[in-house]
Amino acid sequence: MEVFGGFMMMASILGFFLTVIWFILPFVIFSIKGKVDRMVMLAEEGERRLTAIEARLARLEAVETPPPGDTAPISPVESAGD
Repeated sequence: MEVFGGFMMMASILGFFLTVIWFILPFVIFSIKGKVDRMVMLAEEGERRLTAIEARLARLEAVETPPPGDTAPISPVESAGD
């Protein structure tokens, strides 16, 4: 009988821990889900901003870079040395 009582005591302690975990785990999961959703939103915002910056830089490089085949004008200093 003592073996059965000891087993029931251990089972009740284990059941108590499982019950506590069962009730706390959803709050942990949902708090993590909220943080992950927030981080995904911030990552998407950053990606959008980086894409806009890259497009702006590409436009600036296209404006500043002369097309291939064009020669740069010769400065007066270089032509005077001939």
